[in-house]
Amino acid sequence: MFFASDNSGPVHPEVLTALAAANEGYAMAYGADAQMAEVTDRIRTLFEAPEAAVYLVATGTAANALALATLAQPWQTVFCSPVAHIHEDECNAPEFFSGGAKLTLVPGTDKMDPDALRTSIEGEETRGVHGPQRGPVSITQVTERGSVYTLAEIETLCAVAKNFALPVYMDGARYSNALARLNCSPAEMTWKAGVDVVSFGGTKNGLMGVEAVIFFDSAHAWEFELRRKRGAQLFSKHRYLSAQMLAYLEDDLWLRSARKANAAAAQLADGLRARGVTFAHSPDANMLFPVFPRRIHQRLHDAGAAYHIWAGSLDGDDPEEGLTARLVCDWSVTPDAVDTFLGHFD
Repeated sequence: MFFASDNSGPVHPEVLTALAAANEGYAMAYGADAQMAEVTDRIRTLFEAPEAAVYLVATGTAANALALATLAQPWQTVFCSPVAHIHEDECNAPEFFSGGAKLTLVPGTDKMDPDALRTSIEGEETRGVHGPQRGPVSITQVTERGSVYTLAEIETLCAVAKNFALPVYMDGARYSNALARLNCSPAEMTWKAGVDVVSFGGTKNGLMGVEAVIFFDSAHAWEFELRRKRGAQLFSKHRYLSAQMLAYLEDDLWLRSARKANAAAAQLADGLRARGVTFAHSPDANMLFPVFPRRIHQRLHDAGAAYHIWAGSLDGDDPEEGLTARLVCDWSVTPDAVDTFLGHFD
Protein backbone atom coordinates (compact mmCIF):
# COMPACT_ATOMS: atom_id res chain seq x y z
CA MET A 1 0.00 0.00 0.00
CA PHE A 2 2.60 2.51 -1.10
CA PHE A 3 1.05 5.67 -2.52
CA ALA A 4 3.48 8.29 -1.21
CA SER A 5 5.03 9.28 -4.54
CA ASP A 6 5.80 7.98 -8.01
CA ASN A 7 9.37 9.11 -7.24
CA SER A 8 9.54 6.29 -4.71
CA GLY A 9 8.61 3.45 -7.03
CA PRO A 10 11.05 0.86 -8.40
CA VAL A 11 12.97 1.09 -11.64
CA HIS A 12 11.27 -0.88 -14.40
CA PRO A 13 13.02 -4.22 -15.09
CA GLU A 14 13.33 -3.37 -18.79
CA VAL A 15 15.36 -0.33 -17.82
CA LEU A 16 17.64 -2.31 -15.52
CA THR A 17 18.22 -4.79 -18.34
CA ALA A 18 19.14 -1.92 -20.65
CA LEU A 19 21.54 -0.49 -18.09
CA ALA A 20 23.25 -3.84 -17.69
CA ALA A 21 23.67 -4.08 -21.46
CA ALA A 22 25.03 -0.53 -21.62
CA ASN A 23 27.63 -1.47 -19.02
CA GLU A 24 29.46 -3.74 -21.46
CA GLY A 25 32.66 -2.36 -22.91
CA TYR A 26 33.39 1.28 -23.65
CA ALA A 27 31.44 4.23 -24.99
CA MET A 28 32.27 7.82 -25.82
CA ALA A 29 31.62 10.25 -22.96
CA TYR A 30 29.63 13.46 -22.47
CA GLY A 31 26.71 12.54 -24.73
CA ALA A 32 28.76 11.37 -27.70
CA ASP A 33 27.65 7.77 -27.15
CA ALA A 34 25.85 6.00 -29.98
CA GLN A 35 22.78 5.43 -27.83
CA MET A 36 22.27 9.17 -27.40
CA ALA A 37 22.20 9.63 -31.15
CA GLU A 38 19.46 7.01 -31.30
CA VAL A 39 17.57 8.69 -28.45
CA THR A 40 17.64 11.96 -30.36
CA ASP A 41 16.36 10.33 -33.53
CA ARG A 42 13.58 8.51 -31.71
CA ILE A 43 12.40 11.55 -29.79
CA ARG A 44 12.40 13.62 -32.96
CA THR A 45 10.28 10.96 -34.63
CA LEU A 46 7.97 10.59 -31.63
CA PHE A 47 7.34 14.33 -31.44
CA GLU A 48 7.24 14.80 -35.22
CA ALA A 49 10.00 17.38 -34.84
CA PRO A 50 12.96 16.48 -37.08
CA GLU A 51 14.94 19.60 -36.13
CA ALA A 52 14.39 19.43 -32.38
CA ALA A 53 17.37 19.66 -30.03
CA VAL A 54 17.30 16.90 -27.39
CA TYR A 55 19.29 16.80 -24.16
CA LEU A 56 19.30 14.59 -21.07
CA VAL A 57 19.67 15.63 -17.44
CA ALA A 58 19.33 13.62 -14.25
CA THR A 59 16.59 15.46 -12.35
CA GLY A 60 13.35 17.32 -12.95
CA THR A 61 14.66 20.36 -11.12
CA ALA A 62 17.64 20.49 -13.46
CA ALA A 63 15.38 20.20 -16.49
CA ASN A 64 13.12 23.01 -15.27
CA ALA A 65 15.80 25.35 -14.02
CA LEU A 66 18.17 25.02 -16.98
CA ALA A 67 15.42 25.22 -19.59
CA LEU A 68 13.88 28.32 -18.01
CA ALA A 69 17.31 29.90 -17.56
CA THR A 70 17.85 29.43 -21.28
CA LEU A 71 14.53 31.11 -22.06
CA ALA A 72 14.69 33.95 -19.51
CA GLN A 73 17.10 36.83 -19.13
CA PRO A 74 18.11 37.72 -15.54
CA TRP A 75 15.97 40.86 -15.65
CA GLN A 76 12.85 39.02 -16.76
CA THR A 77 10.12 37.18 -14.89
CA VAL A 78 8.67 33.70 -15.42
CA PHE A 79 4.87 33.40 -15.24
CA CYS A 80 3.63 30.30 -13.42
CA SER A 81 0.82 29.04 -11.18
CA PRO A 82 0.95 29.59 -7.39
CA VAL A 83 1.54 25.86 -6.81
CA ALA A 84 4.04 25.31 -9.62
CA HIS A 85 6.90 22.98 -8.78
CA ILE A 86 9.37 25.68 -9.83
CA HIS A 87 7.88 27.93 -7.14
CA GLU A 88 7.17 25.57 -4.24
CA ASP A 89 9.64 22.72 -4.54
CA GLU A 90 12.90 23.72 -6.18
CA CYS A 91 14.67 25.87 -3.59
CA ASN A 92 14.77 28.86 -5.99
CA ALA A 93 16.76 26.86 -8.55
CA PRO A 94 15.16 28.63 -11.55
CA GLU A 95 16.06 32.01 -10.07
CA PHE A 96 19.58 30.83 -9.27
CA PHE A 97 20.38 29.27 -12.64
CA SER A 98 18.83 32.17 -14.57
CA GLY A 99 21.00 34.63 -12.71
CA GLY A 100 18.11 36.32 -10.95
CA ALA A 101 14.97 36.08 -13.09
CA LYS A 102 11.99 36.21 -10.72
CA LEU A 103 8.75 34.26 -10.73
CA THR A 104 5.38 35.98 -11.14
CA LEU A 105 2.57 33.86 -9.71
CA VAL A 106 -0.56 33.98 -11.84
CA PRO A 107 -3.55 34.11 -9.44
CA GLY A 108 -5.76 31.05 -9.42
CA THR A 109 -5.40 27.32 -8.92
CA ASP A 110 -3.06 24.69 -10.31
CA LYS A 111 -4.48 25.13 -13.82
CA MET A 112 -3.60 28.56 -15.12
CA ASP A 113 -6.50 30.70 -16.31
CA PRO A 114 -5.84 32.50 -19.63
CA ASP A 115 -7.49 35.75 -18.51
CA ALA A 116 -5.46 35.77 -15.30
CA LEU A 117 -2.32 35.04 -17.32
CA ARG A 118 -3.05 37.93 -19.66
CA THR A 119 -3.62 40.29 -16.73
CA SER A 120 -0.40 39.17 -15.06
CA ILE A 121 1.62 39.67 -18.25
CA GLU A 122 0.07 43.09 -18.82
CA GLY A 123 1.02 44.01 -15.25
CA GLU A 124 4.73 43.72 -16.03
CA GLU A 125 6.89 46.03 -18.17
CA THR A 126 4.91 48.92 -16.67
CA ARG A 127 7.77 50.45 -14.66
CA GLY A 128 10.38 50.79 -17.37
CA VAL A 129 13.90 50.00 -16.25
CA HIS A 130 12.78 49.74 -12.61
CA GLY A 131 10.66 46.60 -12.94
CA PRO A 132 11.01 43.07 -14.28
CA GLN A 133 10.57 42.50 -17.98
CA ARG A 134 8.20 39.89 -19.37
CA GLY A 135 9.64 36.41 -19.74
CA PRO A 136 8.51 32.85 -20.45
CA VAL A 137 5.27 31.20 -19.38
CA SER A 138 5.67 27.89 -17.53
CA ILE A 139 2.84 25.35 -17.31
CA THR A 140 2.86 21.91 -15.68
CA GLN A 141 1.32 18.85 -17.31
CA VAL A 142 0.12 16.93 -15.16
CA THR A 143 -0.35 19.78 -12.68
CA GLU A 144 0.86 19.62 -9.11
CA ARG A 145 -2.71 18.89 -8.00
CA GLY A 146 -3.28 16.02 -10.42
CA SER A 147 -5.22 17.91 -13.10
CA VAL A 148 -4.60 17.61 -16.82
CA TYR A 149 -4.78 20.53 -19.24
CA THR A 150 -6.84 19.72 -22.31
CA LEU A 151 -5.33 20.43 -25.71
CA ALA A 152 -7.67 23.40 -26.09
CA GLU A 153 -6.55 24.80 -22.73
CA ILE A 154 -2.88 24.50 -23.69
CA GLU A 155 -3.53 26.16 -27.04
CA THR A 156 -5.36 29.05 -25.36
CA LEU A 157 -2.58 29.67 -22.84
CA CYS A 158 0.05 29.49 -25.57
CA ALA A 159 -1.96 31.95 -27.69
CA VAL A 160 -1.95 34.43 -24.80
CA ALA A 161 1.82 34.06 -24.45
CA LYS A 162 2.37 34.44 -28.20
CA ASN A 163 0.33 37.65 -28.19
CA PHE A 164 3.19 39.07 -26.13
CA ALA A 165 5.91 37.20 -28.05
CA LEU A 166 6.73 35.09 -24.98
CA PRO A 167 7.99 31.50 -25.13
CA VAL A 168 6.14 28.67 -23.37
CA TYR A 169 7.80 25.95 -21.32
CA MET A 170 6.00 22.77 -20.28
CA ASP A 171 7.16 21.04 -17.11
CA GLY A 172 6.47 17.47 -18.17
CA ALA A 173 7.63 15.52 -15.14
CA ARG A 174 4.40 13.52 -15.55
CA TYR A 175 4.10 14.20 -19.27
CA SER A 176 3.40 10.55 -20.09
CA ASN A 177 0.53 10.32 -17.61
CA ALA A 178 -1.10 13.39 -19.15
CA LEU A 179 -0.71 12.10 -22.68
CA ALA A 180 -2.13 8.71 -21.70
CA ARG A 181 -5.16 10.51 -20.28
CA LEU A 182 -5.70 12.71 -23.35
CA ASN A 183 -4.92 9.92 -25.84
CA CYS A 184 -3.30 12.37 -28.24
CA SER A 185 0.09 12.55 -29.94
CA PRO A 186 3.17 14.09 -28.29
CA ALA A 187 3.23 16.73 -31.02
CA GLU A 188 -0.39 17.69 -30.35
CA MET A 189 0.34 18.26 -26.67
CA THR A 190 3.44 20.36 -27.34
CA TRP A 191 4.60 22.28 -30.39
CA LYS A 192 1.36 21.96 -32.34
CA ALA A 193 -0.37 23.66 -29.39
CA GLY A 194 2.32 26.36 -29.14
CA VAL A 195 4.78 24.92 -26.59
CA ASP A 196 8.40 25.87 -27.32
CA VAL A 197 10.27 23.65 -24.87
CA VAL A 198 9.18 20.57 -22.90
CA SER A 199 10.71 18.28 -20.33
CA PHE A 200 9.87 14.67 -21.16
CA GLY A 201 9.94 13.14 -17.70
CA GLY A 202 11.08 9.63 -16.93
CA THR A 203 12.08 9.47 -13.27
CA LYS A 204 8.49 9.40 -11.99
CA ASN A 205 7.54 6.79 -14.58
CA GLY A 206 9.97 3.93 -14.05
CA LEU A 207 13.42 5.29 -14.88
CA MET A 208 16.30 5.42 -12.43
CA GLY A 209 16.85 9.12 -12.98
CA VAL A 210 16.72 10.92 -16.31
CA GLU A 211 14.63 13.60 -18.00
CA ALA A 212 14.79 14.76 -21.62
CA VAL A 213 14.69 18.47 -22.42
CA ILE A 214 13.38 19.09 -25.92
CA PHE A 215 13.76 22.41 -27.74
CA PHE A 216 11.52 22.53 -30.80
CA ASP A 217 13.49 25.58 -31.97
CA SER A 218 17.15 24.59 -31.93
CA ALA A 219 18.25 28.25 -31.78
CA HIS A 220 18.63 27.84 -28.01
CA ALA A 221 20.56 24.58 -28.25
CA TRP A 222 24.11 25.84 -27.75
CA GLU A 223 23.15 28.05 -24.81
CA PHE A 224 21.43 25.10 -23.13
CA GLU A 225 24.52 22.96 -23.67
CA LEU A 226 26.65 25.58 -21.96
CA ARG A 227 24.19 25.94 -19.10
CA ARG A 228 23.96 22.18 -18.68
CA LYS A 229 27.75 21.92 -18.41
CA ARG A 230 28.01 24.92 -16.08
CA GLY A 231 25.16 23.51 -13.98
CA ALA A 232 27.02 20.20 -13.46
CA GLN A 233 24.43 18.20 -15.43
CA LEU A 234 26.63 17.03 -18.31
CA PHE A 235 27.46 13.48 -17.26
CA SER A 236 30.79 12.02 -18.31
CA LYS A 237 29.34 8.48 -18.32
CA HIS A 238 26.36 9.78 -20.23
CA ARG A 239 25.59 6.38 -21.76
CA TYR A 240 23.78 5.40 -18.56
CA LEU A 241 21.34 8.26 -19.05
CA SER A 242 21.00 7.39 -22.73
CA ALA A 243 20.39 3.71 -21.98
CA GLN A 244 17.54 4.56 -19.63
CA MET A 245 15.85 6.89 -22.09
CA LEU A 246 16.32 4.46 -24.97
CA ALA A 247 14.68 1.69 -22.94
CA TYR A 248 11.89 4.13 -22.09
CA LEU A 249 11.23 4.71 -25.78
CA GLU A 250 11.55 1.05 -26.77
CA ASP A 251 8.15 -0.54 -27.43
CA ASP A 252 6.50 2.55 -25.89
CA LEU A 253 7.53 1.66 -22.34
CA TRP A 254 6.91 5.31 -21.40
CA LEU A 255 3.27 5.02 -22.46
CA ARG A 256 2.71 1.51 -21.15
CA SER A 257 4.00 2.52 -17.72
CA ALA A 258 1.91 5.68 -17.64
CA ARG A 259 -1.22 3.76 -18.58
CA LYS A 260 -0.62 1.29 -15.75
CA ALA A 261 -0.19 4.11 -13.24
CA ASN A 262 -3.28 5.89 -14.51
CA ALA A 263 -5.31 2.68 -14.42
CA ALA A 264 -4.33 2.06 -10.80
CA ALA A 265 -5.33 5.62 -9.91
CA ALA A 266 -8.65 5.24 -11.74
CA GLN A 267 -9.36 1.99 -9.86
CA LEU A 268 -8.52 3.77 -6.61
CA ALA A 269 -10.68 6.80 -7.45
CA ASP A 270 -13.64 4.64 -8.44
CA GLY A 271 -13.35 2.64 -5.25
CA LEU A 272 -13.18 5.75 -3.11
CA ARG A 273 -16.18 7.31 -4.84
CA ALA A 274 -18.16 4.12 -4.27
CA ARG A 275 -17.46 4.60 -0.57
CA GLY A 276 -18.70 8.20 -0.58
CA VAL A 277 -15.28 9.86 -0.63
CA THR A 278 -14.98 13.29 -2.25
CA PHE A 279 -11.93 14.88 -3.87
CA ALA A 280 -10.27 18.24 -3.26
CA HIS A 281 -9.02 18.26 -6.87
CA SER A 282 -10.07 16.44 -10.01
CA PRO A 283 -8.17 13.11 -10.23
CA ASP A 284 -7.32 13.24 -13.93
CA ALA A 285 -4.21 11.06 -14.08
CA ASN A 286 -2.17 9.25 -11.43
CA MET A 287 -2.43 11.66 -8.49
CA LEU A 288 -5.44 11.91 -6.16
CA PHE A 289 -6.44 14.24 -3.31
CA PRO A 290 -9.32 12.46 -1.54
CA VAL A 291 -10.90 13.76 1.67
CA PHE A 292 -11.96 11.21 4.29
CA PRO A 293 -12.29 10.96 8.09
CA ARG A 294 -9.35 10.99 10.47
CA ARG A 295 -10.34 7.58 11.88
CA ILE A 296 -9.78 5.96 8.47
CA HIS A 297 -6.45 7.75 8.07
CA GLN A 298 -5.40 6.38 11.45
CA ARG A 299 -6.56 2.90 10.48
CA LEU A 300 -4.60 3.03 7.21
CA HIS A 301 -1.46 4.30 8.90
CA ASP A 302 -1.68 1.59 11.56
CA ALA A 303 -1.93 -0.95 8.73
CA GLY A 304 1.27 0.41 7.15
CA ALA A 305 -0.16 2.43 4.29
CA ALA A 306 2.33 5.01 2.99
CA TYR A 307 0.98 8.31 1.70
CA HIS A 308 0.98 11.99 2.65
CA ILE A 309 -1.71 13.86 4.54
CA TRP A 310 -1.96 17.04 2.51
CA ALA A 311 -4.33 19.07 4.68
CA GLY A 312 -5.03 18.45 8.36
CA SER A 313 -3.31 16.45 11.07
CA LEU A 314 -3.43 12.78 11.94
CA ASP A 315 -3.54 13.83 15.59
CA GLY A 316 -6.84 15.32 16.68
CA ASP A 317 -9.89 14.81 18.87
CA ASP A 318 -12.54 14.50 16.17
CA PRO A 319 -12.35 11.08 14.47
CA GLU A 320 -14.82 12.22 11.81
CA GLU A 321 -12.92 15.33 10.73
CA GLY A 322 -12.08 15.15 7.05
CA LEU A 323 -8.39 15.22 6.17
CA THR A 324 -7.06 15.52 2.63
CA ALA A 325 -4.68 12.81 1.45
CA ARG A 326 -2.26 12.89 -1.45
CA LEU A 327 -2.12 9.50 -3.15
CA VAL A 328 0.15 8.87 -6.13
CA CYS A 329 0.24 5.71 -8.23
CA ASP A 330 3.29 4.63 -10.17
CA TRP A 331 3.65 1.91 -12.82
CA SER A 332 4.24 -0.82 -10.23
CA VAL A 333 1.04 -0.41 -8.19
CA THR A 334 -1.05 -3.56 -8.54
CA PRO A 335 -4.84 -3.97 -8.47
CA ASP A 336 -4.43 -6.08 -5.31
CA ALA A 337 -2.61 -3.23 -3.56
CA VAL A 338 -5.44 -0.87 -4.44
CA ASP A 339 -8.05 -3.35 -3.19
CA THR A 340 -6.14 -3.82 0.06
CA PHE A 341 -6.07 -0.04 0.58
CA LEU A 342 -9.76 0.29 -0.15
CA GLY A 343 -10.58 -2.59 2.18
CA HIS A 344 -9.71 -0.40 5.16
CA PHE A 345 -12.67 1.84 4.34
CA ASP A 346 -15.17 -1.02 4.81
